[in-house]
Amino acid sequence: MDDESRGRETQVERAAAESAGVWCRRVWRRGRVPAVLAVLTAGPLVFHRAVPNSVGRAGSLLETFLPWLGLVIVVLSGLALLRRSAAAVMALLLPTAAWTQLFGGLLLPAEEPGPHDLVVVQHNVSDENTDPAGTARALAGAGPDLIALEELVPPALAVYERTLAPDYPYHAVRGTVGLWSKHPLAGARLLDIKPRDVTEPWARGLRAQVRTPHGEIAAYVAHLPSVRVGAGGLASSRRDESAGLLGRAVAAEPLETVILLGDLNGTVDDRGLAPLASRMDVPRRGFAFSFPAALPLARIDQVMARSATVTRIRALPATGSDHLPVSARVALR
Repeated sequence: MDDESRGRETQVERAAAESAGVWCRRVWRRGRVPAVLAVLTAGPLVFHRAVPNSVGRAGSLLETFLPWLGLVIVVLSGLALLRRSAAAVMALLLPTAAWTQLFGGLLLPAEEPGPHDLVVVQHNVSDENTDPAGTARALAGAGPDLIALEELVPPALAVYERTLAPDYPYHAVRGTVGLWSKHPLAGARLLDIKPRDVTEPWARGLRAQVRTPHGEIAAYVAHLPSVRVGAGGLASSRRDESAGLLGRAVAAEPLETVILLGDLNGTVDDRGLAPLASRMDVPRRGFAFSFPAALPLARIDQVMARSATVTRIRALPATGSDHLPVSARVALR
């Protein structure tokens, strides 16, 4: 090869190297906006407990909808691929890892049922439900051992009692909450979880012993006060106070095994429920968003346990309520 040919080859190689370098720089430079947004998305996932609750319960509001940041990650991933941005792809590893750590386990397949498992159903049936009989039949059709209901009002209560009686011969009702069981109940009593500033009659907690084939358990049914989202943020002080009372009641429960079912008007990630959720096992599989029924955005209908494991939770088809029922499998130890 003569000198002229070698020179042309060297020029081609140099041009190719420069072109590759320019391409690499562009790949890393483009997509800066998705990269920045990815880092900003990781912040609330990693440091959500650092968001203060002093103003408008901002921390609780964020934690209520925390799983939905996964959709932001999906959108940003699409933008990163569209822009062919290496920087954005690398930045997205942060929120993806954080989201997976918090919620990835809920996506795993359900564990195999065990010999000591109970199936339970929780449902706020709504005091405006126009089809209590149909709702009762739908819940019984899921075949649970226990059914917990909230917002029981006359005359609908009589319909639930009559419709569920053939399959659930044991039941207890206190105020507007009730428990139906295939197994004998004992010691049913009202649970005082009323906030101090509530002056009107307010009975929304129940405790009973369930004599299962695997031993006695304490079953708690609760309907915590509603929360509201307004211009001032999340109004949840009553709910938080009631959750604290319920947490103390569970802590004082003499029976080792406890199953709690209820409309808690909060997610298990919401720090307002921490006095309760920190004492209990929460579902390990399933999102089961239950409210509002027309477009479920959060699971505020909960099943928790102590000295037992909530292996799976799922939402059931809609009834005449503004909540979806949830069904959970609880493995007794």
